[in-house]
Amino acid sequence: MREDVIGRSRVIDTPELEAYYAQLGRFEAGALWTVANDIEPWFPRPASVPVIWRYRDLRPLVRQAPALVKPEDAGRRVVMLVNPKRREISAAVGLLYTGLQVMNAGECASAHKHAASALRFIMEGSGAFTVVDGERMTLGARDFVLTPVGTWHEHGVDESGTQCIWQDGLDIPLVNALDANFFTVHPNLQQPVTQPIDSSYAAYSRGFLQPAFLRQNWKKPYSPLLKYPWEPTYEALCAASRCHEGSPYDGILMEYVNPITGGAVMPTIGASMQLLPPGLRTRAHRHTGSFVYQVAKGRGCAVIDGCRYDFEEKDIFALPSWSIHEFHNASDTDDLCLFSFNDLPVMRALALYQEQAYAENGGHQPITASA
Repeated sequence: MREDVIGRSRVIDTPELEAYYAQLGRFEAGALWTVANDIEPWFPRPASVPVIWRYRDLRPLVRQAPALVKPEDAGRRVVMLVNPKRREISAAVGLLYTGLQVMNAGECASAHKHAASALRFIMEGSGAFTVVDGERMTLGARDFVLTPVGTWHEHGVDESGTQCIWQDGLDIPLVNALDANFFTVHPNLQQPVTQPIDSSYAAYSRGFLQPAFLRQNWKKPYSPLLKYPWEPTYEALCAASRCHEGSPYDGILMEYVNPITGGAVMPTIGASMQLLPPGLRTRAHRHTGSFVYQVAKGRGCAVIDGCRYDFEEKDIFALPSWSIHEFHNASDTDDLCLFSFNDLPVMRALALYQEQAYAENGGHQPITASA
């Protein structure tokens, strides 16, 4: 793409240049100036587009999957949520993957591990559990659980439970883009439970108290706290909202963190929960980083790059990097809570995070130059 700006590529092609390019091509080479303006844009131009997946549309199809496919045949019974502009890499947005997994009561999928980092957010049902490196965790609606890079993990539903559906989130497209993915099935298909149930939550969930005898031994790059239950999360949001207005751009936003470092829960994926009080409409802004949102509680709308997306509980939507966005709680009486996961740990580690407030006159102002 030619741009008539000094400092940018503005070469006018000629027959001689066309012949030159053909000669370069024979040696698997090329001229940078023919692509420079495309590969070095003035600002991010994400391939992904905003998308909303409405739970009321997908739920019947997700619930149909168990009658069609056995868990031992599928490995995982998941309905992927795919961005129309990222189909070739099965991404929901940017380099993030998400899907809706379903399991019936009494089922347990085989244990495996992979280089991709993963998370689960429980949507409905009772009796769900996850086993991560020998720790079994009981899971209820709106609980958030980690299955980090390289950990043995498996999921299931107790025989006394009901059909369960949860959202998966992974960085598979990122790890594949780096040509670094591995996948291993457990040699015994199931892993032994070697720790007390919910032991990481018992040890690390008291934010103002740290188990020093365990902290010294934790050298892994992800959070030792693997389960983040809904009830204390919502209580913390409500308590904060009573004494603070929060951010004008995100309301009361709280990040799930590694209790030892205070940083993101995993090296490549961050996660958060935010609360918008009744009637609140946030100010518009944009930032680098791709986000997948799920409506954990309430109803409202998002305005993304000028398009309005109305949503209700359990709907999921994608926010591409550098998209101007704002949120609105449509209720006058109930809180709106949005769960999200993102690639901000990657953006921050690579010094690529940028954020700007939006102004209708076009005068975008930086909120944070870098982080």
